[in-house]
Amino acid sequence: TPVQIKEFGAVNKIDFSPVPPYNYAVTASSRIHIYGRYSQEPIKTFSRFRDAAYCGTYRDDGRLLAAGSEDGSISLFDVSGKAPLRQFEGHTKPVHLVGFLSDKYRIFSGSDDYSSKLWDIPSATEIVSYSEHTDYVRCGCASKVNADVFITGSYDHTVKLFDARTKSSVMTIEHGHPVESVLLFPSGGLLVSAGGRYVKVWDVLKGGQLLVSLKNHHKTVTCLCLNSSGQRLLSGSLDRHVKIYSTASYKVVHSFNYATSILSLALSPEDETIVVGMTNGVLNVKHRKPEEKNENSQKKRQPAYRTYVKGRSYMPKQEDFCVSKPVKRVLRKYDKLLRSFQSSKALDAVLEPPIMLHTPEVTVAVMQELHRRGTLRSALAGRDEKQVNLLLTFVARRVIEPRFTPVLVIVADMITDIYQPVVGQSAIVDKQFLKLQQAIGKEIDYQEELLEVLGMMDTLFATFTKKRDTCLEENKSNGVTEIIETNRNY
Repeated sequence: TPVQIKEFGAVNKIDFSPVPPYNYAVTASSRIHIYGRYSQEPIKTFSRFRDAAYCGTYRDDGRLLAAGSEDGSISLFDVSGKAPLRQFEGHTKPVHLVGFLSDKYRIFSGSDDYSSKLWDIPSATEIVSYSEHTDYVRCGCASKVNADVFITGSYDHTVKLFDARTKSSVMTIEHGHPVESVLLFPSGGLLVSAGGRYVKVWDVLKGGQLLVSLKNHHKTVTCLCLNSSGQRLLSGSLDRHVKIYSTASYKVVHSFNYATSILSLALSPEDETIVVGMTNGVLNVKHRKPEEKNENSQKKRQPAYRTYVKGRSYMPKQEDFCVSKPVKRVLRKYDKLLRSFQSSKALDAVLEPPIMLHTPEVTVAVMQELHRRGTLRSALAGRDEKQVNLLLTFVARRVIEPRFTPVLVIVADMITDIYQPVVGQSAIVDKQFLKLQQAIGKEIDYQEELLEVLGMMDTLFATFTKKRDTCLEENKSNGVTEIIETNRNY
């Protein structure tokens, strides 16, 4: 159900803030009211105007608001303040058009004195003035692609494209009727103009070529609007209708009907709210019906809390048989990859520094499993310089550990076979190969020394065994003779 808000006069401009919470500014009579998304009363009001206010427009960051007035001045407000930050004086008649260039530091304006001006915000001075229109300048927009380009529409039936770096207009388009509203697509390539009963789309990149002319309203079209994705174009008219076109086919896909003639129209940045201002001062706000409520209404009622806690405090008796709940086993990342036969990714998972440094046995175990499956060579192949460096660093450091040696010798052999053709192309990899060679060389020398020591020890042990046997034989023989001699004496 739409919300109806009564303003003090005809609503000539509605502009949504481009930043959350997406408040919108409504310009009517001599005030600018800021409304929240769901508020029916203004949360802030700017009323420091001597006469009627026009075209309250937000800057792209939502922090500043600019507006023209009946006395020809332009006011710049801080959204968090009340008094104007800047006053721009230079127009001699009412200013119906005010907007920010995309660089955020300049303002363009259009007035009933037939002129368009460019202003510098920090110094509040006029930069350049254009007087090419021959009637009231009532609408305009700035390019989001180029910070120097802006467009104005006039009651002299023309739309002019200006570049701030030049002293005259760059392009002129003949609309054929007094222009009430202009709009640029986000890409900056297409221009939409509204005037009379027509909405026309022009190709700016082709020099202002007319692409399509739409005549779906019965009275003058007063305002235009695009949705966030650029797939829908909205137009409001004095015939009390808002038409929604598809920008793919430019056919009407939907229509809204209102009580009075429409002067202004705006759509929230996330397409959730549409606000329409009318000639009788009524503001009509429609919200998109939330989809979540429909989903929740279809769900069944959940059990009460006491259902879940029932039996939690029960203590088992001696004759009760307790069934333990099976503990869910959580697999590691490398285990999941091994189960899905992703050999290379499983090897990458165990080559991460925390695993290699603290649990090297996991890395070696995965290599052993890949070798058992016959996929170790394919997992080692196709690696870049950084990955080969990591592999060789691990192998060179751990190959001398007896528990890892059988597996890592196979890994080192495969790495050497695979990456032998690229030896000499990377200094880092070559350095690691040399480190591996030195580690294996030292281990071989160490093993040879151990074998020599083992041989010496075997010889010593053999010598000790023979001497011990002879000593025992001598003792045994001595004991026998002594026993025989004592027996003889008796």
